[in-house]
Amino acid sequence: MTISINMNISKQKLKQSVAKAGKALWNSFPILLGVILLVSIITVLIPTSAYSFLFRNNFLDSLIGSALGSVLAGNPITSYIISGELISQGISLVAVTAFIVAWVTVGLVQLPAESMLLGKRFAITRNITAFILAIIVAVITVGVLTLI
Repeated sequence: MTISINMNISKQKLKQSVAKAGKALWNSFPILLGVILLVSIITVLIPTSAYSFLFRNNFLDSLIGSALGSVLAGNPITSYIISGELISQGISLVAVTAFIVAWVTVGLVQLPAESMLLGKRFAITRNITAFILAIIVAVITVGVLTLI
């Protein structure tokens, strides 16, 4: 038994769709480039040694870690290196976990671009939810690791 799907896509509609998608991507390129440059500048300006001053291995470490990670947004690949450096400087695992989760998921630097491209309400709701979940994930992760 063979199933054949007859897709009658007109070449004209396909060309219009590709042109529309290309135009939208081209229009968002300057915004995305600006966000990437801003995140890169912030990441370079603040050295990793400054983080040990902020984290005192206390109850507020997850909140401070999430707040700092929210402002200093970055990508997942560099988070492994940064988390190793933070832990080697004696910063608590809950602070590092909250920092890294917020670093990757929350982006206050990208908020203007995200709200322009995806809508203000969605962008704010997503960032607030990601911030709260970064704290929860950090506490649960460290709790599970202490049980193991």
